[in-house]
Amino acid sequence: MTPTATPFTHTSADGLTVTGRRNTPQTPAAAAQVPLVIAIHGGTYTSEYFDIPGYSLLERAAALGIPVIALDRPGYLGSTHVEPGESIILANAKALDRVIGELWQRHGEGHAGVFVIGHSIGGAVTTAIAAGQPSWPLLGIAVSGCLLQVPDGPRMAFDALPDILMIDLPGPMKDSVMFGPAWTHDTTMPELSHSSDTSVPRAELIDINNGWISRVREVNAQVTVPVHARQGEFDALWITDAAQAADYAASFTSAPVVDGRLVRNAGHCVDFHNAGAALQLSQLAFALEVSVAKDPS
Repeated sequence: MTPTATPFTHTSADGLTVTGRRNTPQTPAAAAQVPLVIAIHGGTYTSEYFDIPGYSLLERAAALGIPVIALDRPGYLGSTHVEPGESIILANAKALDRVIGELWQRHGEGHAGVFVIGHSIGGAVTTAIAAGQPSWPLLGIAVSGCLLQVPDGPRMAFDALPDILMIDLPGPMKDSVMFGPAWTHDTTMPELSHSSDTSVPRAELIDINNGWISRVREVNAQVTVPVHARQGEFDALWITDAAQAADYAASFTSAPVVDGRLVRNAGHCVDFHNAGAALQLSQLAFALEVSVAKDPS
């Protein structure tokens, strides 16, 4: 089986090229009640994360008539690198804010607005975009694989990485932290997910485990749109329990609606577990809900 979407490339007015993939809704729904969904992947994966056969967010959305554009973040595949500055996560957010605004102008006509789905580091980028109060019509966000505190072990391991631009994480090491116990996912995983594997900017691994956790509460508190947040029960990259998930949800103090909780029987990449279909349908349902709730006046 091959991925279900088509390749996508956009070059912004300021010269930033972003690659990715987009779906084609099978039966387009009434556009005025449907958002344009932008999907932002996490570290060590490409936009194909959202289009693995049998686990494809893009395919599920297409069946519901929802257009989705999954972007390769800066530095991934054909997308232009950005200078990390103080924080590569915030630099990603600034760059993608501009890109999404242009995508909205080009592809959003008649739709209710934009809904952004982000996983892991992409979830951090998503919240930073929302916190920046974008000029384009952001309806809400859905994040997964993000909490407030990281274990000392992974943080120290990432701090010790060689000082090079891009890092290739060994497959067994990556699978051990991205997936829960074997009974939480099909036997085709993790192998099936490896088509979306790629190298990761070292600056991202340092930032998410250091700078980001020092600013996450401040950033989350500036988000003023509805938030959907999910965290895998067996996520090894964060200190993960029901109390942490609740605390994370509570950190969105300015959001009008926050739907946050743990996902039982899943690891960090919830999408690739047996709970993945429920996660994606929940995210898409939330996106439709906030689109319908939008006041057209």
